[in-house]
Amino acid sequence: MGERRRANASRGDKKMANGEKQHVGQWGRAWEVDYFSLASVIFLLAFAPLIVYYFVMSCDQYQCALTSPVLDLYSGKAQLSDIWDKTPAITWTAVKIYLAWVSFQVFLYMLVPDILHKFVPGYEGGVQDGARTPAGLINKYQVNGLQAWTITHLLWFANAYHFHWFSPTIIIDNWIPLLWCANLLGYSVATFALVKAYFFPTNASDCKFTGNFFYNYMMGIEFNPRIGKWFDFKLFFNGRPGIVAWTLINLSYAAKQQELYGQVTNSMILVNVLQAIYVVDFFWNESWYLKTIDICHDHFGWYLGWGDCVWLPYLYTLQGLYLVYNPIELSTTAAIGVLLSV
Repeated sequence: MGERRRANASRGDKKMANGEKQHVGQWGRAWEVDYFSLASVIFLLAFAPLIVYYFVMSCDQYQCALTSPVLDLYSGKAQLSDIWDKTPAITWTAVKIYLAWVSFQVFLYMLVPDILHKFVPGYEGGVQDGARTPAGLINKYQVNGLQAWTITHLLWFANAYHFHWFSPTIIIDNWIPLLWCANLLGYSVATFALVKAYFFPTNASDCKFTGNFFYNYMMGIEFNPRIGKWFDFKLFFNGRPGIVAWTLINLSYAAKQQELYGQVTNSMILVNVLQAIYVVDFFWNESWYLKTIDICHDHFGWYLGWGDCVWLPYLYTLQGLYLVYNPIELSTTAAIGVLLSV
């Protein structure tokens, strides 16, 4: 997923850069599937969505006490149907929010070329070359993630402090209904990528077929699926909408703390600041990210499509969600210690 951007550049790209001969398709994901890999794929397809639901449900119904649902089920205090009945369903409000969010990120990605690189020293944005693919191609990318993140957050703060178009708690107030929307997008994108690979791949020479449906669906067939010249599935879904949303989600958590308790705890501030540093660092190095495992090795399937839509925004933000239900005010010494230990 997008968080693995600290991985080394692909071995195949290094060999090509050094002038060594490299046969087509000698790196990237497997051509053949062993039983362990297949079992792992089926396990993830079956249980990863349940894991996300369990964590989010535990916070919604049990104040993030992860053992409480299991203990209630074991003791007979609750049935699975009881837990499910208390789970908010998808709503039209959530659908409209999610469609607006994804559409806005597509707009920023496709129609707002990067200008930050022209006046921000040291930042490499704009049109950049990716690594050489197994088939020998070098794709070009429109690197504008930092700009998209900046515009998005400027609008968020403008709304919160001036325009008041919507509540800053809008994300957490619709958190579980938005989960269903994110799942729909994740599965739709993964399914579309699978069909596209069979019938109209962007570059057939970079496709890998194993003959196993589950592995192909999970790990992907196409290396760099695209629509048109610039909409690259891997770059968009690895960085947007999930990672841009990450810091907005944390801000929504902080706003909810303010609404519920009349203050934002220093632990919530730490979560917001430290994770924002990570996110900004990701987008600052987005051009470098083009040469890492996510882009150079992984094919695009359910693992990236669903993972970036659901797993990343819902599980990577659990710290802030926990603090909404369990506000913790650290001592000044503890807060400084956490800050300095990072």
